[in-house]
Amino acid sequence: MSLLNYNSKEIHCKIIYYGPTGSGKTSNIKWICRNTQDQKLDVFSIPLKTKPSTFFDFLPLDVGTIRGFKTRFHLYTIPGNKLFETSQKLLLKGLDGIVFVADSQKEKMAENKEAMEKLKQYLNEESLSLEKIPMVIQYNKRDLQNIHSVTQMRTALNHYNHPDFSACAEKGQNVFEPLKTLLKMVLTVLKGGQFQ
Repeated sequence: MSLLNYNSKEIHCKIIYYGPTGSGKTSNIKWICRNTQDQKLDVFSIPLKTKPSTFFDFLPLDVGTIRGFKTRFHLYTIPGNKLFETSQKLLLKGLDGIVFVADSQKEKMAENKEAMEKLKQYLNEESLSLEKIPMVIQYNKRDLQNIHSVTQMRTALNHYNHPDFSACAEKGQNVFEPLKTLLKMVLTVLKGGQFQ
């Protein structure tokens, strides 16, 4: 849920990059940070001893104004590691949109499905649902061998017909596109419209 600060005339929105461990959530955030022009951006990370996850990555991003309020998007990644379920739930509170980052490798499909089910469960606990929240799905690591087809990924993970994208976050392929699509959906909701 967006936060309004009337004193500073700002709207703060929370975007979560969610998916299994190693799917490329942090790669997305880092690529966005390196390639966003006209803004001084820093990625704030809290590293863990259990790599490759980080506790969360945070990236503030300005996208203009709505009715005189400056709109800021805060991008977070959430670790896919099962050890951090409590942290996952906390970071999902008050979200405005989700980029679900799925690993396209065949051996990772069970983890993708498990992450999607966990996300669904956590949202239900907050009286939210996957079909009613702005969300896009990124099928990452499309440059690797032994991957599922996009059709197989879509059938397994995209049950509510969310916008979806084939990507390679390490190379910056379809990193901005999912985010831009999601930001448009969130802005539509902020303006009182429906995103679907």
